[in-house]
Amino acid sequence: MSEKPFTGTAFYAFLKEHKLMGARCPTCGAIYAPPRPFCPACFNAELEWVELSGAGRLASYSVIVIAPTAMIEAGYGREHPYCSGVVELAEGPCISAQILGVDVAHPETIAIGTPVKVAFIERGEGEAQKTFLGFEVVP
Repeated sequence: MSEKPFTGTAFYAFLKEHKLMGARCPTCGAIYAPPRPFCPACFNAELEWVELSGAGRLASYSVIVIAPTAMIEAGYGREHPYCSGVVELAEGPCISAQILGVDVAHPETIAIGTPVKVAFIERGEGEAQKTFLGFEVVP
């Protein structure tokens, strides 16, 4: 794991393996997700990969009706909205992703603090298939 550089490409390669990875600073202990090439707290550039549990709580959310092109291609839009949110991970960092298992037709029922767990969303076919980060509500 440590051979991969701290880039978005490496982060998505780990998602394809169904691993939620972050970067940990061995100097100050800070954890970042998605990973960063250096620690903004102490400026150390010698970070290490760490696999995160994928457990967290919903910190904020928005129901999206006017979707960007990639989400329209995935089937979302005015007639089929989706939820995007920020999740505070059990390890501390916050990360944004699609939130699954919530009632987007009734956003008033979505509660801040709801427990969630990582979900790996596969879109596309064959060589064009990509894995995206998501979180689903823990029943």
